[in-house]
Amino acid sequence: MFQFKLPIAVALSAALIGSSAIAGELVINTDTSDPAPKAAFEALIAGFEKEHPDVTVKWNLFDHEGYKTSIRNFLTADAPDLANWYAGNRMLPYVNAGLFEPVDDVWEENGLNESLASAAASMTIDGKKWGVPYTYYQWGVYYRKDLFEEHGIEVPTNWDEFKAAGETLKENGITPITIGTKYLWTAGGVFDYLNLRTNGYDFHMALTRGEVPWTDERVRATMNNWKELLDAGFFLENHAAYSWQEALAPMVQGEAAMYVMGNFAVAPLREAGLSDDQLGFFQFPVINPDVPLAEEAPTDTIHIPANAKNKEDAKKFLAYLARADVQTEINKTLGQLPINKNSEVADDKFLQAGLKMLSSTEGGIAQFFDRDAPAEMAKVGMEGFQEFMVKPDRLDQILERLEKARQRVYE
Repeated sequence: MFQFKLPIAVALSAALIGSSAIAGELVINTDTSDPAPKAAFEALIAGFEKEHPDVTVKWNLFDHEGYKTSIRNFLTADAPDLANWYAGNRMLPYVNAGLFEPVDDVWEENGLNESLASAAASMTIDGKKWGVPYTYYQWGVYYRKDLFEEHGIEVPTNWDEFKAAGETLKENGITPITIGTKYLWTAGGVFDYLNLRTNGYDFHMALTRGEVPWTDERVRATMNNWKELLDAGFFLENHAAYSWQEALAPMVQGEAAMYVMGNFAVAPLREAGLSDDQLGFFQFPVINPDVPLAEEAPTDTIHIPANAKNKEDAKKFLAYLARADVQTEINKTLGQLPINKNSEVADDKFLQAGLKMLSSTEGGIAQFFDRDAPAEMAKVGMEGFQEFMVKPDRLDQILERLEKARQRVYE
């Protein structure tokens, strides 16, 4: 863990060493140690201190793994005034344990129910808001525009069109969907979209909270939709041997046409030589027209711990963080999307497409299977998804195994 004081303050007396706050001191714990997030937070804190010269920020910076193992301890024993985390079910354990403070007043006083509306559902538990989101990035379908155009394929908007597109690609010797499931989570992204489109956001969240049996017929309906694609041979062969990066190669080489993936795939695709004229993005198509379209967009957030000592300045910081201009600057550095609908987005066609899609979503925003489900359930679930992709005839056994895990994990 590293500590920063921005600007550097006069050394505190020995009695004040630690994370105990004094008047005008705001203690922030984050795991934003990678270069871009670190730079974004340095600028964020400096900007806040410039507007609030009476407040000195003490920033405790952890590495990712150290933060995950430390957060419950410091929230309980020696809470900072602010801590970063994630939206949706990922924050649920800390809400349920009484370790996060509701911040509905910050949302109401700063018009955030309107400006941050796209992420409001993922910040709400028991009718209350539990933090402020500041960045996310879209998932969806990245595709070879030139291959679609060459074979007369229109961008699919529904399930029948999606399957027809895949059939046309197969007839022309092109694998419809590349994927690498060596590290499991990519299969989790496919499951999430199929389930969100088959059953909707509320069902998906209930499933990942452990409230729905994996043997439920609605889960089976999701898996049967997936099986249609598997039986048709739509996915890259031997995908379990490839990482997500290795599965980019068939797409670059024109041997595969689509990838259900997050926006972080764009940079390596560009670096591998694909131009923006060759590469496109579309929203995962409708399966059930009665289900509002929800999206996958992992969302980073900041929270006030219930045991924070300086909640007054913490709320000022959250209000600052939520501002359109502030989120514009943070996300320029991160190369991601601001939540505030009035923020500006870099002149990048994929970020612009993501902003348009996420800002208009009415069905909710999921955080990704391994964030929305507890770690043990996520591991068993994603192992099951990978196995299903290889051996779809094992569906009954896989769902029964996931159900046993659900009963164990959520006790």
